Amino acid sequence: MPLTPLDIHKKEFGRSFRGYDEDEVNDYLNQIIKDYELIIREKKELETQLAAQTERLNYFSNIEETLNKSIVIAQETAEDVKRNALKESKLLIREAEKNADRIVEESLSKARRIAVEIEELKKQSKVFRTRFKMLMEAQLDLLNNDDWDTLMDFEVDTNELEQLSEDDK
Repeated sequence: MPLTPLDIHKKEFGRSFRGYDEDEVNDYLNQIIKDYELIIREKKELETQLAAQTERLNYFSNIEETLNKSIVIAQETAEDVKRNALKESKLLIREAEKNADRIVEESLSKARRIAVEIEELKKQSKVFRTRFKMLMEAQLDLLNNDDWDTLMDFEVDTNELEQLSEDDK
């Protein structure tokens, strides 16, 4: 158990014949008591400061631990977000590819239908042209026919027509 200033103050020394000067020893002990009290006060202040610093250190350690946990959670969340974004982008790409394939298929199907329609129209056009050509050739043959010349050579007597018309009356 450590000495207290009171222990030092109460300490009594035995007297001997050629001992120390009592006043000088008492003055020295008083100085030791003052210094010892000062050291004890400083020790208590340092212990108080140490306790406060330890408390602050614990507080900051808790903050550090909380921040580390928060960083880990944030990193995990970021990874989750990244994975989800990657999954969603892959899904969107697949959907876009499916839509693109569907659009291409529809376009090819329309192009095939149009090509078939074009071929059908070409055939109809050839048939129409052939028939029209035959019709025109037939009409041209009619025009070139000698019967027209015969009709032109035919003369009608207007007197006879008048007489016939009077007979009918």
